[in-house]
Amino acid sequence: MMATPIKLEFSEKYDAQHAQEYLLKHQDGLARQLSHKRDEQLARTALALAGEPGLVLDLPCGAGRFWPLLAEKTNRVIIGADNSAAMLSTATVAQPADVVKRVRPLQTSAFAIDLPDNAVDCIFSMRLLHHIGQAEHRMALLREFQRVSRDSVIISLWVDGNFKAWKRKRMERKRQAEVGQEGYQNRFVLPAATVEEEFRQAGFRVQEHLDFFPLYAMWRVYVLRKR
Repeated sequence: MMATPIKLEFSEKYDAQHAQEYLLKHQDGLARQLSHKRDEQLARTALALAGEPGLVLDLPCGAGRFWPLLAEKTNRVIIGADNSAAMLSTATVAQPADVVKRVRPLQTSAFAIDLPDNAVDCIFSMRLLHHIGQAEHRMALLREFQRVSRDSVIISLWVDGNFKAWKRKRMERKRQAEVGQEGYQNRFVLPAATVEEEFRQAGFRVQEHLDFFPLYAMWRVYVLRKR
């Protein structure tokens, strides 16, 4: 009997309208543009640390905002994968034509990737793991990444131990005191020690971590290598 596939509640919302809104969100205003530039800096550094992998699975690729960066390496093969067909459609229209022709689109779940074992050199996964609050779901995802990647995983998430995480926790406590119950959450801050132990249990070692803004911002990018 096959296990019931894992589905994240937030991922069901990405129809064509939401996909377009997601694309525009990361282009809106100076702060967003600067944030994207910093994301790109970290991604370039992470790819270099991973040895400039030649076959990369971008999952979830969203609206393809990292495709131009991934395509900077001229002989790199890019698989752009997302659970949402609308996201893939938006990405292929929104990104430059010369970049899109370099990308092989794939609609698939990150929890059951439609690729064989050791299929890619590197899985590039930005802004997914912080949506997964349950440890068993994170472990299922990481083990699937370990199965499909031959060598490395580049993954971003929110970690604690910084000003933004402290501020978020304080605001959540205040909101809970006011309404008397915990509200719906689809983004989670994890203790760095917790997630690093999960990486180890899934069969990875941490090669490096890169902080978006040390001691201030929650975003951290990890470069993982298979053990």
